[in-house]
Amino acid sequence: MPCPCCQGALELFGRRRRSQILGSGGKQWLLIRRLHCVDCNKIHHELPDVLVPDKRHEASSIEQVIENRESSSVSADESTLNRWRAWFAWWAPYACGCLEALRQRFFLCVEASSSPTPSALRDLGRYVGNAGGWLARTVRPIANAHLYVATRSAWMST
Repeated sequence: MPCPCCQGALELFGRRRRSQILGSGGKQWLLIRRLHCVDCNKIHHELPDVLVPDKRHEASSIEQVIENRESSSVSADESTLNRWRAWFAWWAPYACGCLEALRQRFFLCVEASSSPTPSALRDLGRYVGNAGGWLARTVRPIANAHLYVATRSAWMST
């Protein structure tokens, strides 16, 4: 696998533990590989499809809430669900801009929009599809291009 920054060779540098909260409320520990680029000297962490950077809950739970599907099966309080919705409302237009920039940079084709009403989910679906796992398919190219922005509230002070 090449370095997402310079396409150089990556070497295994170690592992780190990362927790994930499952939809059922249980906690799962994952071992995330740390990779070192021999050319640009950057360290990268492998991002599994089940995770979103800066989020503790699994990606499928966040997807379920954002799509307004039955969220009663997600083990999170209402304030967490509201934060996910607010995060997505802020992040989705940014993600669409990033995916459009990547599309232009790599000359990729995108499905034409057929819906006359604007929707963040529909706009993202043009780039990554609407099937389950769309959040992971959105996050991965943005994170690999080093365009993923940290959660805004983490940087704001009161």
